[in-house]
Amino acid sequence: MAYDDLRGFLRALDDEGQLLRITEPVRPEPDIAAAANAAGRMGDAAPALYFDNVHGFTNARIAMNVHGSWANHALALGLPKQTGVEQQIREFVRRWDEFPVKPQWRDDPPWARNTLSGADVDLFRVLPLVRLNEGDAGFYLDKAAVVSKDPDDPDHSGKQNVGIYRIQVKGRAKMALQPVPVHDIALHLSKAEARGEDLPVAIAIGNEPVIPIVAATPMRYDENEYELAGALRGEPAPVVAAPLTGLPVPWGSEVVIEGVIEGRRREIEGPFGEFTGHYSGGRRMPVIRVDRISYRDNPIFEHLYLGMPPTEIDYLIAANTCAPLYRQLKADFPEVRAVNAMCTHGLVVIVSTAKRYGGFARSVGLRVLTTPHGLGYATTVIVVDEDVDPFTLPQVMWALSTKMNPAHDLVVIPNSPVMELAPQADVPGVVDKLIIDATTPVSPDDRGNYGNQVHDLPETAAWLTRLRHLAAGR
Repeated sequence: MAYDDLRGFLRALDDEGQLLRITEPVRPEPDIAAAANAAGRMGDAAPALYFDNVHGFTNARIAMNVHGSWANHALALGLPKQTGVEQQIREFVRRWDEFPVKPQWRDDPPWARNTLSGADVDLFRVLPLVRLNEGDAGFYLDKAAVVSKDPDDPDHSGKQNVGIYRIQVKGRAKMALQPVPVHDIALHLSKAEARGEDLPVAIAIGNEPVIPIVAATPMRYDENEYELAGALRGEPAPVVAAPLTGLPVPWGSEVVIEGVIEGRRREIEGPFGEFTGHYSGGRRMPVIRVDRISYRDNPIFEHLYLGMPPTEIDYLIAANTCAPLYRQLKADFPEVRAVNAMCTHGLVVIVSTAKRYGGFARSVGLRVLTTPHGLGYATTVIVVDEDVDPFTLPQVMWALSTKMNPAHDLVVIPNSPVMELAPQADVPGVVDKLIIDATTPVSPDDRGNYGNQVHDLPETAAWLTRLRHLAAGR
């Protein structure tokens, strides 16, 4: 089932027992963030949270942890909530094969019913802003879909971008945005500044559940996120032109903010508790001037807590990080069986592959580091044999324990690019990267003694299915 807006998905979560409505009064800080932090400790079936009785606000509606479990992620894709992790990732890859699915243009979006513009613009009138972690520099938007276009080729729909970036609210009509250099919006801004121009942006808050997934997916520069959303939804994604910028935004959003990233203007942004589980320091970042805010009646503010894993972000950027890496590797190396890039947005990537010849696994590892995502994120790549499930960490640890010899199975790539948020980098943006070859050597590589490995019995798979069925019926 495809949803046209956040409200429809929240109703579905409620019907499936995956939404907790917190009706008693709560403090905006720290209760809302602490509750979302706690929800991440509830496991793979953790519910979304909905608050509508927030002390100090007269009409606040805040949704948290909407994608914060594999059960909710499955429902976002229209799958049964019991669908397992690997099955969800396989289905994600299968649906991607239907890409592209052109979006459906609509009129009369529900967020057009209320407008603030010019001197009336005031983010605090529309959004019930709360801090997420005690060390954050201020209020943030961290789950909004930011839409921009390539200023050198604005009519190329593939070169438009829909991305999720952290945005600090700096005032009634001012925000600061962090564009990581490997992200498309950083390329758009660079081109606009080279032309001496501002970069128009539209920021959509509170979207149907597939939009945040595709906005967080590392796609190629010329691939359209709405066209991937259509493939994942099984039907075209509904979009509409934003009234001020003309940028395509989701039809069912709760709030749409329009303005420009002001060329060559920077202000201190941060610190902020990031997906790495660490605070990032303050840096000079681009400034957004807000010119127009459009919003639904009684808008719902969708927020996302980040901190020590697991939190919602670890589910939101799991399958959509594994899938493109798998497709890119598979195109070059058909031997690749599976890719697990779920750990901290793929800072660690585990690849299962067959081998053609000695040294093959290391070539696969090097290719990971040159993918669009690997360039800025992957710092450690672990390569395992085709019979090792990269999603079953005890098997991965077995491969590391018995296949990897530190004398010759560690490949260090010095002075490599990484996003500046990576806390392990001595110099922000530069890190040594590591490939660990935990595969069985094949000819002409004859190191070690691997001739007598124990394999699963032929009947094991059938018994696994049988035991799961029996356990489910208890």
